[in-house]
Amino acid sequence: MTETALVEHLRDQIISDPDVILEDRDLMRALVAANEAAMGGNIVDLRGMAMARLEARLDRLEDTHRSVIAAAYENLAGTNQVHRAVLRLLDPIDFPSFLANLRTDVAEILRVDSVRLVLESKQSEDDPALQTLGEVLCVAEPGFVQEYLRAGRGGTPRGVVLRQTVPGSEAIYGEAADWIRSEALMRLDLGEGRLPGMLVMGAEDPHQFKPSQGTDLLAFFAGVFERAMRRWLE
Repeated sequence: MTETALVEHLRDQIISDPDVILEDRDLMRALVAANEAAMGGNIVDLRGMAMARLEARLDRLEDTHRSVIAAAYENLAGTNQVHRAVLRLLDPIDFPSFLANLRTDVAEILRVDSVRLVLESKQSEDDPALQTLGEVLCVAEPGFVQEYLRAGRGGTPRGVVLRQTVPGSEAIYGEAADWIRSEALMRLDLGEGRLPGMLVMGAEDPHQFKPSQGTDLLAFFAGVFERAMRRWLE
């Protein structure tokens, strides 16, 4: 096919189906640029300017759309993750198994590197009865939970705190404090007449838990957890 025949063929195709051109953004951009060049620099093409602005606005809307969809999928994945962890949390039939389950299956489902249960008590952690409960349990002096949640700041801390680890975290993580870099702290109400507790999830990734993240799912998990704990403490 000669060049003239090819041009005629393309012209006939465009005339018969102009949407082929109109729906091709790169081709439309090239045509507008050619039109502006043909008009010269002394003529202001208002239609071209409007198209450029609409195109920029469309790009922003598409970016926002993708971000909203990604956030929705992430939230759905997080919800499914917490629901699986809750179901697994309810499986054990005795307290030692309940604690061991936290360290293994629940930690794996939630994709955290460490899970610790902090209970305030006047009883020493060196007590033989407590030592049989495994490495998940951390016994602390009364008032420890409030102070650790505050991290040296005033005021009443929130029920769920997400942050990078702070000095003094070795009291919770032990030797693992050398590599745990971010943590989720959930204050536990263990019932009337009992000292508070705290569920702690630690991660090696310093960005896994950040103050800017939502806490609704973790608050739900903590609510289920504290109700399960009350059953074992009865």
